[in-house]
Amino acid sequence: MAVREIKQGIYSVGAIDWDRTLFDELIPLPEGTSYNSYLIKGREKTALIDTVDPTKTDILLENLEELGITHLDYVISNHAEQDHSGAIPAVLEKYPEAKVVTSAKCMEFLMDLLGVPDERFIVIGDGDEMSLGDRTLKFILTPWVHWPETMVTYLVEDKILFTCDFFGSHLATSDLYASGNYEVYTGAKRYYAEIMMPFRTMVRKNVEKVESLDIDIIAPSHGPMYRDSKFIMDAYKDWTSDEVANEVIIAYVSMHGSTKKAAEHLADALMERGMTVKVFNLSTADIGEIAISLVDAATLVLAAPTVLGGIHPSAIYAAYLVNALRPKLKQIGIMTSYGWGGMAIQHVQNCVTVIKPEIMEPLLIKGRPGKDDLERIDSLADEIVKRHETLKIHRR
Repeated sequence: MAVREIKQGIYSVGAIDWDRTLFDELIPLPEGTSYNSYLIKGREKTALIDTVDPTKTDILLENLEELGITHLDYVISNHAEQDHSGAIPAVLEKYPEAKVVTSAKCMEFLMDLLGVPDERFIVIGDGDEMSLGDRTLKFILTPWVHWPETMVTYLVEDKILFTCDFFGSHLATSDLYASGNYEVYTGAKRYYAEIMMPFRTMVRKNVEKVESLDIDIIAPSHGPMYRDSKFIMDAYKDWTSDEVANEVIIAYVSMHGSTKKAAEHLADALMERGMTVKVFNLSTADIGEIAISLVDAATLVLAAPTVLGGIHPSAIYAAYLVNALRPKLKQIGIMTSYGWGGMAIQHVQNCVTVIKPEIMEPLLIKGRPGKDDLERIDSLADEIVKRHETLKIHRR
């Protein structure tokens, strides 16, 4: 990433990862990502806000050299995860005078993960401030967005909030600022769904904690910055609210076409009844797209065949994903096609234990769906519509 000046004496010095396609060996990155790092020159002190993934350490150090940085006072670590902290040891080696400024919990993590010695730290608490001479850094602890030690740093005089993962998006883009367009919104929503949604209640509290600040720029450590802080904060308020949308997700896997026929019939029946439906084939679907849909949907229907006495493994994975992401789903429906028996429904129910949605009456189909089965699917569609009429539905 080229060095770019944000305001006088404040620079973006991180790296774009155009080619990265998978994060944490789990999350697809269709648009790549970035590791944003920011340099602040004060009249008396210089501070670096977060670093970069270890694979991009050379780029960060080259950018600091390009700016002529021969002395660095502070490395602010908002979050200990290695895509933001991984270059800290190299930075400390290059700048032996520098101190790592962070919370007590983050210090513990950095010592464990990176071997940073305790004498290199300055520990701060919630609301503490640090002067750079003519500029002031204020530290605000925001736990569980998305690790227990996460915090944000507010540059008081310039009204910039450095948020690390908070308000981030996995987007490799040359744009320094978000434009508020569809790509930026969906990128931020996908990031929220995959990273932040399991901690929805705490994220909501931390949005409330920072929204009273006078903010000109939100500068996350993934994706573009925001000149319009209201745009991203309003989105987070929507996503973290308890309101659901009048949407049904149908996630299915089918070995011989029976379950696919059932899923497609249910989708058609729901659409005929005026419902918004999103259908995913679990064999090929992008889990990130499923996660985005789970942010708002009121109902999920899992449809899968029985395999060797149990539910198809793809459905088990989907149920596990739902349990881990903790969306605000109100109910889950289960359809299964079987040949000679099994415990498919019980397996799904055993996977969904954290969010505790209401499990609707399961629908078992022996073999390919016949006329009676299709009528039962129509009845399931009627029941879903009826349940949605009693919910607090978010009107878009």
